[in-house]
Amino acid sequence: MDRNLNNLLKWSIENSVPSSAPAAAANGTTAAVTTHPSDNNNSTPSSTETPQTANGTASPAVAGSTLNPEILSALFGGPSEADLMRAAMEVLTDDTTTLDNKLIAFDNFEQLIESLDNANNLENLSLWTPLLSLLAHGERELRRMAAWCVGTAVQNNARTQERLLAMGGVPTLVGMATQEGEDVAVRRKAIYALSSAVRNYQPAMDVAAEALAVHGRGDKVDAADMDAVDGVIGWLRERVDAAAKA
Repeated sequence: MDRNLNNLLKWSIENSVPSSAPAAAANGTTAAVTTHPSDNNNSTPSSTETPQTANGTASPAVAGSTLNPEILSALFGGPSEADLMRAAMEVLTDDTTTLDNKLIAFDNFEQLIESLDNANNLENLSLWTPLLSLLAHGERELRRMAAWCVGTAVQNNARTQERLLAMGGVPTLVGMATQEGEDVAVRRKAIYALSSAVRNYQPAMDVAAEALAVHGRGDKVDAADMDAVDGVIGWLRERVDAAAKA
């Protein structure tokens, strides 16, 4: 059985009203407050209506609800988080969509992939390719947001760090971080993404060092040595800060 449906069934059983509930209500221990469409001018019952105890507090069955958004989505037929991720990427790759709407979609996408499960699901949903393609978008704000999302997806996550490396994303981030003339905000987000990509993941650190060699920073670095990694990242930030002051 689907995990969410199983949890929904379990919640329903745990919070079902005993058959003695009507009698208890008659004795004044509890009372159910139900609003009918005819009770007011609104033909649709309010979504905020909840079962109440006699003193007006929420029923424990509601107050103690453990239903998460995924379960509610399964119950009411709303889009899953995977659906929302796909929808956001469709907006981002649609040339007819306005920049403002793309930025809203990017913000939603970034919040979704803060979840480890959603970040790992980028591969299953085939979203790595379109996400990385946005690193080269002609609009600087979209490049910045793409780098931000990459950094969020790979932070403290060896699985997504591996996927970014396999997709060729590490040299791309190095190029963005070191590119003279690139927008300073874009370069800073690229450095953030690179920092997330290489920490505690030696293969990515090695590739980054190789790409940085042409810039005079190609020394071997232990990806597990945070001070050493900070040295590389700090060096990149200093370059960007100098460019910002120029």
